[in-house]
Amino acid sequence: MDNQAEVREFLTSRRAKITPEQAGLPAGPRRRVPGLRRSEVAALADVSVEYYAKLERGNLAGVSPAVLEAVARALRLDEAERAHLLHLAQAADGSDALARPRRRATRQWKPHPSLQWALDAVTEGPAFVRNGRMDLLAVNRLARAFYADVYADPHNRENLARFTFLSPDARRFYPDWDQAADISVAILRTEAGRNPHDKELHDLVGELSTRSDAFRTRWGAHDVRHHGTGFKRYHHAAVGDLTLAYEGLEMAAEPGLTLTIYTAEPASPSEQGLRLLASWAATPQPPNLHHTSD
Repeated sequence: MDNQAEVREFLTSRRAKITPEQAGLPAGPRRRVPGLRRSEVAALADVSVEYYAKLERGNLAGVSPAVLEAVARALRLDEAERAHLLHLAQAADGSDALARPRRRATRQWKPHPSLQWALDAVTEGPAFVRNGRMDLLAVNRLARAFYADVYADPHNRENLARFTFLSPDARRFYPDWDQAADISVAILRTEAGRNPHDKELHDLVGELSTRSDAFRTRWGAHDVRHHGTGFKRYHHAAVGDLTLAYEGLEMAAEPGLTLTIYTAEPASPSEQGLRLLASWAATPQPPNLHHTSD
């Protein structure tokens, strides 16, 4: 991906989101552009307008951490956005080469036996490992049952983003589909900043941009996020509604991969739903149980 274009579009989009009032500045006369002017961001970051304009044109190579932090403060970036800006600067310098996760072909990577044992030891909730492209790389039995729709259609290629935007089953599976779509794109955008040389990610973004207007619009917003903990609602074809908590853990032994575990509140209907799902997963299923889209 074009690093300069990524930088330019990210900084421009963040500047457009901030009102003068939020930045503690007078609104002034009618504005021709949304958000702050370049000159106002430059003043807030204590750099010259010319220097900030250079940054916003995509030239982050050689920029000091202090300046990056000042720009982040001026643009009121959150933690995920600050990390994204740092990754973009590292990519511009070429200094991310050692820190960048090792590139791996999705189908070639296999979980170490002990990792699969650990996943299989989680018996009361779905547990799985994914990469930044949202490929499902390793799962326990409950996760395979939980994502039965994803696995049922080979067009999804075991990828959660592709399922979210291209599968007709996604809007049923995600009752809060817009939220799921926003999260998926933010994860992919974060990965694009962290690992801009990933050809498989580039190909996935191109495919989704071509085939989904909803994805293309969200991708252009340049939103990023850390996807660590929270609650989500689902509607599983076999067991119905589930409200699950999730914890996402970065894997120290496998940079770039995330271990996620879903759980339900004790004694809740969702906990009963997970138990039913476990029973369903242990039962042989008819071959045509799931709808497969063309």
